[in-house]
Amino acid sequence: MTINPMHNIGKLFLSTLLSFCVLFSTAQVKKTVVKRTAATTKPKPIAKAIPKPPVTILPAKPIGVRVKITTDMGEIIVRLYDKTPMHSDNFVKLVNDHFYDSLLFHRVIAGFMIQGGDPESKHAIPNVMLGRGDVGYTIPAEFDSTLYHKKGALAAARTNNAQKASSGCQFYIVQGKKYSDEELDMITLETGVYFSPARRMTYKMLGGTPKLDMDYTVFGEVESGIEVVEQIAQVQKNGANRPLKDVMMRMEVVK
Repeated sequence: MTINPMHNIGKLFLSTLLSFCVLFSTAQVKKTVVKRTAATTKPKPIAKAIPKPPVTILPAKPIGVRVKITTDMGEIIVRLYDKTPMHSDNFVKLVNDHFYDSLLFHRVIAGFMIQGGDPESKHAIPNVMLGRGDVGYTIPAEFDSTLYHKKGALAAARTNNAQKASSGCQFYIVQGKKYSDEELDMITLETGVYFSPARRMTYKMLGGTPKLDMDYTVFGEVESGIEVVEQIAQVQKNGANRPLKDVMMRMEVVK
């Protein structure tokens, strides 16, 4: 059988053309796939976070009105308790009326307390017995087991009355001393007053006058100036515990 060279050349040309078309088609498909992949994997823009304003934490304000007691030996700031509204309100009224201005700390006992508020102590001559003056009314007792005679406690003086009603004006600030567990146990047996673990620790570490708990109303505490209380308690005094050199006071309500 005779082979026609032109026929073979034609077949070869068709075969080559077909291969070229297949390759071109494949290349186009691959190129298209690459473009789709690039488009689908392109990262999305990240939204910018809106900065939040800084949070300001304000310190908690201590509860209770403050009173500044200015003395010849320095300043004492006391904070009155909200749990004893009758005593606290009465004290603030007297302070605003300038009742205490020029009165004396007329009775001081080291290791115990300093006492003032007798209206008869104003311009009193030396060595005169003081402590009997008052304003003509009393305040019902406001006892609270969480308010006790720790060092720096502000409490109301009183006469020996069955209701344990407080003087309308005389007060004292506790200096006190530290107590042992055994001493506190003895006080509980004598008075029937129970000392919680927290109160017991306060009397052991800080000090006070636990024998007076639930017997005299505590209506505030020293916030600053306890060193002034210490100095006043140590002054020289006569047989009636009145300082030989007058320790005068002036009071004002402060913010």
